[in-house]
Amino acid sequence: MAQRDTAHVALQVARMGKSALGLKLAVLGAVLFLIGLMVLGMASSLPAAAASSCEDSGPGTGSAEADDQPAPQNPGTEPGSGIVRTAQLNNAKAIDKAAQKLGLPGKATLIGLMTALQESTLQNINHGPPGSDALGLFQQRPSQDWGTKKQIMTPSYAARSFFAGHGTNIGLSDIANWQKLPMHVAAEKVQRSGEGGRYAGRESEARAIAKEAHLDLDRAGKARPSQPKESKEDQDAATGITGTDHCGRTEAGGKGGGKGGGTFTDGKATWQLNNPRSVTEAIAWAKANSGANSTAAWHNRCLALTAIIYGWSFSGVQYAIDHYTVVPASMRHDGDRHPPPGALMYWDTGHRAGHIAVYIGNGKIVSNDVKRNHYVDIVPADAPEKQWGARYVGWTPPVFPRGG
Repeated sequence: MAQRDTAHVALQVARMGKSALGLKLAVLGAVLFLIGLMVLGMASSLPAAAASSCEDSGPGTGSAEADDQPAPQNPGTEPGSGIVRTAQLNNAKAIDKAAQKLGLPGKATLIGLMTALQESTLQNINHGPPGSDALGLFQQRPSQDWGTKKQIMTPSYAARSFFAGHGTNIGLSDIANWQKLPMHVAAEKVQRSGEGGRYAGRESEARAIAKEAHLDLDRAGKARPSQPKESKEDQDAATGITGTDHCGRTEAGGKGGGKGGGTFTDGKATWQLNNPRSVTEAIAWAKANSGANSTAAWHNRCLALTAIIYGWSFSGVQYAIDHYTVVPASMRHDGDRHPPPGALMYWDTGHRAGHIAVYIGNGKIVSNDVKRNHYVDIVPADAPEKQWGARYVGWTPPVFPRGG
């Protein structure tokens, strides 16, 4: 937009140049035009890196990456056609069934329907916006720990994940007082699309589909879910899966293998660890999954990253800086610049969430977003301060009191 405005000034300058007075004004205008170009050039060359606002939002982060257009439809189908309407009604029933199995009220079903209508027009599509791996009813992403493609494409599994969370991602029922929030706000807290207002426009359509599918949106229930056994459909979605995801867990959600446990010492005190990975295993995993081997799935996920490095699925704490206070006071080393390898280091970035990273020895940390946004790299331990102007807080042993 700034370029268009500057070009408009140049056009006016050219027109004024036809008169003597205009010539003088043209010279002045040309100078201003050149200054504008210089300012614009300097602005475009400013570094894009900014202080991380990492969080592991109750637990973890996730993004549905909303597109400017409605999610693409299955080839050869149009919303409102008989085939599509039948699919929408069946998917609505699957969403409602998942909410009921969790003991959630009809309002949860309504929020789920509103969300799925916006994300996929309530169709179980196997693709998302260009460049994204989002898919399914809620456009959940395998790269953001929502599950495997097969799991996400199973409506009951996707719906239960939306309501109860999955992996490092929160669900609707994890949100404090979700029943009292505007429905589109509650949906956005799960989806993190950046365009939460769009969900609000789907309420009337969601109610109409619920009525047609004979769903009871006034059904009573609990704000927090019960923990039912997985249905056979959900179990089938998780079987036959081999290999590991970028978090080092089996794609079905199990923790990374290893001996785990071990002890940790600062030279004065020694603590017993209960992490799924030992310090040696964690550092090896971090090195193996950083740099050229890093995926682009780690933006603003520093706390989730540190937990995953140690084999946990989630930290159980929302913000990185808060984890420092969750760790027992006897383990905190305020301002100490000499942590043992494997320690967790913390920074106040000026944002609510702060930053956390794993120290791997030799003055280096494994961290997301410092060298490259979205990626994990090995960088100097003072990089958050030099890159962002962050304030170093201290370190703790690698303990996760609320990890799971």
